[in-house]
Amino acid sequence: MTTQQTTTIKPIRGIIKQILSGDSVIIRAQSGAPPPEKQINFSSITAPKLARRAGDIGETTKDEPWAWEAREFLRKKLIGEEVFFTFEKPPNAVREYGVVYLGKDFNTAENITETLVSEGLVTVRDAARPTPEQVRLLELQEAAKSAGKGMWGGAPPSEHVRDIKWVIEEPKDLVDQLQFKPIKAIIEHVRDGSTVRAFLLPDFYYITLMISGIRCPGFKLDANGKRDPLAKVEYAEEARYFVELRLLQRDVEIVLEAVNNNNFIGTIIHPKGNIAELLLKEGLAKCVDWSIMLMKSSSEKLRAAEKQAKEARRRLWKDFVPTMPKITGKEKEFTAVVSEINNGDAIVLKMPNGDYKKVFLASIRAPKEPGRANDDEGKPVPRPKGFRPLYDIPYMFEAREYLRKKLIGKKVHVVIDYVQEAREGFPEKVCATVTIGGKNVAEALVSKGLATVVRYRQDDDQRSCRYDELLTAEAKASKSQVGLHGKKDAPPLRVIEIDAARAKLELAALQRAQRIDAIVEFVASGSRLRLYIPKSNSLCTFLLGGITCQRATRQATDTPGEPYGDEALLFTKERCMQREVSIQVDTHDKAGNFIGWLWVDNVNMSVALVKEGFASVHFTGEKSQYASLLKSAEDSAKAQKLRIWKNYVEVEKEEKQEEEKVPIERQINFEEVVVTEVTPEGNFYVQRISEGPKVEALFAKLRQEFEANPPLPGAYTPKRGDICAAKFTVDDDWYRVKVEKVQGGKATVHYIDYGNKEILPTTRLASLPAAYISEKSFATEYVLPFVVLPKDEEFASTAIKYLKEDTAVSKLYLNVEYRQPGSPPAASLHSDKTSDSDIVKNLIKEGLLIVENVKGRRHNKLLESYKEAQEIAKKQHANIWEYGDISEVDAKEFGLGN
Repeated sequence: MTTQQTTTIKPIRGIIKQILSGDSVIIRAQSGAPPPEKQINFSSITAPKLARRAGDIGETTKDEPWAWEAREFLRKKLIGEEVFFTFEKPPNAVREYGVVYLGKDFNTAENITETLVSEGLVTVRDAARPTPEQVRLLELQEAAKSAGKGMWGGAPPSEHVRDIKWVIEEPKDLVDQLQFKPIKAIIEHVRDGSTVRAFLLPDFYYITLMISGIRCPGFKLDANGKRDPLAKVEYAEEARYFVELRLLQRDVEIVLEAVNNNNFIGTIIHPKGNIAELLLKEGLAKCVDWSIMLMKSSSEKLRAAEKQAKEARRRLWKDFVPTMPKITGKEKEFTAVVSEINNGDAIVLKMPNGDYKKVFLASIRAPKEPGRANDDEGKPVPRPKGFRPLYDIPYMFEAREYLRKKLIGKKVHVVIDYVQEAREGFPEKVCATVTIGGKNVAEALVSKGLATVVRYRQDDDQRSCRYDELLTAEAKASKSQVGLHGKKDAPPLRVIEIDAARAKLELAALQRAQRIDAIVEFVASGSRLRLYIPKSNSLCTFLLGGITCQRATRQATDTPGEPYGDEALLFTKERCMQREVSIQVDTHDKAGNFIGWLWVDNVNMSVALVKEGFASVHFTGEKSQYASLLKSAEDSAKAQKLRIWKNYVEVEKEEKQEEEKVPIERQINFEEVVVTEVTPEGNFYVQRISEGPKVEALFAKLRQEFEANPPLPGAYTPKRGDICAAKFTVDDDWYRVKVEKVQGGKATVHYIDYGNKEILPTTRLASLPAAYISEKSFATEYVLPFVVLPKDEEFASTAIKYLKEDTAVSKLYLNVEYRQPGSPPAASLHSDKTSDSDIVKNLIKEGLLIVENVKGRRHNKLLESYKEAQEIAKKQHANIWEYGDISEVDAKEFGLGN
């Protein structure tokens, strides 16, 4: 509504800051920081009174009907708008009364008083001698009554009274109910730049809200808890005005995130932007770690805004001095391969140029030694002799293992966050945020409860670029009570050191186990490693067998190494350090160091070192089962004149007749067996017929026990190397197995009494009673004597097929022909006790197996008969001999000896 203004009072311009009620407003000047303010009460009208909260004086009151509607009408119409206003102060009056006009031209501007009356939201005061303006208002009021507008509409007054919740008894319940959901709200009061009071709509919860992630300078209070006007806090008033200007009595959305001392913590969402981000950008606030971690998003924007203010040295940061050197370019961000994990918070990286760089995971702390006191000088008390931090500090080993499994040998993305200067005897530390596949490694470690987050001073910018994510992860881990945050102390990791005495005790068991899984903890030289064996929870020194490797430089004694010794150390370290390996123990030396063979990614490290010219074949290697591989590797290194063979000159040697080492007579001792499994490699498993009743009795008893006490599916968690029970897929009966691999809820198992293997869901596995574990396995593995499978896959599969068919009978006769260290015994199989019943010989005659070109072993009668059978197959061009004698040109192709 617009009317022509006739007043003679000169109008003043201002901006509406706040609506106090339906008939009073606060107007601020157009300039000043903060600008002067004036309260104007509307002349000649009275609005219904708004509810009031109980204070020092007076009690809580309720809304008068239509009070909220009148206030809201003005708020939506006027807040933040530029207006004209006139005012006067009547004699003996405390307040100033006037009229507010909305519009760009005073002569056509809208008279807000008249509009309120026309909408039926206020009443006109009675006057003994009404002025023309008052007469005009009375006419408008009568028109509103006639039209039934507002309070004159006849609606029940109770419908226009708010039910305000001034006090919230259980704030946490409200947060749990509304957490992270945008709630419509109106900001009613700005206490300081980062604390406001607001009504949550539509239920009118009255809350005090601390803005998440930031803190502005606050006002000092006097002894009564009131603001002290004499105490000035720099930028406090400016920060409050900054927020009032943008949020006071504006429609916003509030996201509740937590509660602290009955004050709610949350984010204010405004269509024009995030007030927290703006405050930080202007240098009127600082980030607060404890509340920023409560936010679900936007924490990166807040940190970036604060960084911008720091760099520009705005307001609170006017005296800011960076605490770390600026790192840019390739030094700041790069990719590299992880070669080693140091304890639970540092990694060694192999850079693209081949150099190595150690970095610490920024802003986290590895598990600490509990209860370590300081001496009189304040220094930590020396640790006891033999203390091993990796194993003796709770959760240190778990942290290292988590990083090792996740990172070793993998390419990672590295962002250097800061460099911590050397101090108090500690070297300089390069701290970085490391990610793999987009996932923050430090955050993952913290979320598992395997590390804690470092706390910093507010102005300390030496922290991870993803610090807030770390805080959030730690809060979740603490709430879940995992790892370091658990109520119970961590179980001790009792790691046994294998010395000379224990090595003698362990040797037999290790030899029987053949291949054992281990983790390389340290590489001392090309052929000397330190291993952790998970199955026995033990540490041992392991020497690579069959070779003589160049000695590396000894750093402790500064003893120089042999030529190529340091290169050999690096070669082994790059391939083995902290990798999962498998070992085969042959023997041990006087110091208790085990000697044997080690494989990493199915590569025999003894052979690899010889092939690269770092080592030569030792005489023990010439007698080993890997002699041919070692000799081939050494010949290759000599031919290429690699490293130690750089100056090698080949000397022709006269061939010498090899001495016969095996007795001429073949020992025959037939055993009655049944073949239970033939492997794809041509090995076979047998059960002795004499043990058949014992096998049947064992499994009958086991199944009877499981029927009486059925295992709960999923209750048993299998680990590699465990002896347990498994339900065979074919007949759904329980058998004894050894777990060879566990991955993705499935386990690869070896049926130890039959020899076959199978992949099963872990739910089909169960714990085996102790009495059944101690019983020896009834299936024994053997290899075929003097023969190998054809390399051609088709012929090899045909040979396996016929071997299975020929051995699928109820009884066979087995004779052990010879034994080799580190390999199953070689045995022949016969359908009866005559020489013509030899199953292996018949397969040779059919051209399906190849006789080894054996050197160094006596050509006994069995081997001679096999060679005769092979000659027959060649003449008949049977199967692999179809196109002639392949042994003359393709011997190496078929894996034969020289």
